[in-house]
Amino acid sequence: MINLLGFIFQGYSQYDILIKNGRIIEGTGNSWYRGDIAVKNGKIAAIGRLSTATAIEMIDARGLIIAPGFIDVHAHIENSVFENPTADNYIYDGVTTVITGNCGGSADNLKKFFFQIDSLHTSVNVASLYGHNTIRRLAMGLGNRQASAEELLKMQNLMEQAMKDGAVGLSTGLIYLPGMYANTEEVVSLARTTAQFNGVYASHIRNEENNVTDAINEAISIGKQAGLPVEISHFKVGGKGNWGRSKETVSIIEQARKDGYDVTIDQYPYTASSTNLGVRLPDWALSGGQDSLKTRINDPDLHKKIISEMLTQLKKYKFKNYSYAVVAQFNADSSYNGKSITEINILKGRKGNEKEEAETILDMMLAGGAQMVYHSMSEEDVKYIMKYPFNMIGADAGISAGKGMPHPRTYGTNARVLGKYVREEKIISLEEAIRRMTSLPAQKFQLKDRGLLKEGWAADIVVFDENEVKDNATFENPHQFSSGFKYILVNGQLVVKDGKHTGVKSGTALFGPAYSVNR
Repeated sequence: MINLLGFIFQGYSQYDILIKNGRIIEGTGNSWYRGDIAVKNGKIAAIGRLSTATAIEMIDARGLIIAPGFIDVHAHIENSVFENPTADNYIYDGVTTVITGNCGGSADNLKKFFFQIDSLHTSVNVASLYGHNTIRRLAMGLGNRQASAEELLKMQNLMEQAMKDGAVGLSTGLIYLPGMYANTEEVVSLARTTAQFNGVYASHIRNEENNVTDAINEAISIGKQAGLPVEISHFKVGGKGNWGRSKETVSIIEQARKDGYDVTIDQYPYTASSTNLGVRLPDWALSGGQDSLKTRINDPDLHKKIISEMLTQLKKYKFKNYSYAVVAQFNADSSYNGKSITEINILKGRKGNEKEEAETILDMMLAGGAQMVYHSMSEEDVKYIMKYPFNMIGADAGISAGKGMPHPRTYGTNARVLGKYVREEKIISLEEAIRRMTSLPAQKFQLKDRGLLKEGWAADIVVFDENEVKDNATFENPHQFSSGFKYILVNGQLVVKDGKHTGVKSGTALFGPAYSVNR
């Protein structure tokens, strides 16, 4: 018996995983320091000089950075997460938690969604906003009209239930169907319901081009009236005529914070956006959905009106044609993927002018529309916005299945910040970048035990080489994982080991502030 006990104690390890000899950046923005981190039962058990500690798994992080797992505040994974639960494009970019349900679009039933997340198991943790477009569609369809008192009450009840089911807040996508038809008062009413449960208001604002300042002010006003924090999504200024206006738009955020309002922003580090082809059409043409759109396009007078308004919009953006608009995925004809509208127009045998290109867009809309990449921003604006300290990082992406020609942000957002804008261009410091990816989003979306390397907190940890980390995805070859991330832990389990995904799915659903009170 004595010999057996001696064998047991000899083989005993204090911890599950011990990460040694790294430079620890804890997520606060403070400078790095050298140390070790011990993990046990999914939590950070100890931090410091743990020279005598033992563990089942030992990781030598000499020459590497140890940081909290990155939190992507702007994801769209409602469907793709169940097709690809290992979430490789996020994991290889250092992301351990995503906040989905953005731009007004979320799962219809968050209770069911979270149950599916925890039943299926995923490699990333998942929190969710509840989408205004989802709410409006469930309550009153896709029509271009204002909500009745009865419909508004139904929307408020849907929002209340979503918060109790675990939403972290309300999102809007005010350029998308059907939220584009809602007035400010409708959104304020839902934001007030959200505020009762301590949620956040995250908005894809009503305009990101010529009327961007009005749209920013609307979002801030909604937060003021409802009494809740505001997050402005993928902060940008689009259209050549607006290049340089980032100083104007950022100053609005700065003033709101000086006035005592909790307003923050997020950004992806690219000069191109990505959304659907339908945003090139006037709002009224989209009312009622695809069947109604087809009817309008096939009506000669309405067709002419749609084209006219499209060309007016193009002129306001100061683009000569639609060469800035590139197809990411067109299900009706995959040969269009990666080509601009100008190129597709020529392939169709049409004349090379903006009117014929607008006709090509309508043809594509009749065939079901497309996901697009729009090269419409300036690099100087991207850099200026990135310097703003209350700015988080969000890929604005789903989980990739390796199809089409998606925006490279799907794969390389965080690595691009760390490689291009921190290491190469020194726009912000490494410690500051990590704060933007970790503790700032955790604070904003109330993920209480995430975002910092702190004893007793969840062991979401990334270990990477600051000199090697790089985004490899390009617009021409987007399906390329980021490099430089050596080890990644999600809830204390190794999801990446020696730079390779282990297949481990240790992520979990993360719930908003009202869930713990009402479950």
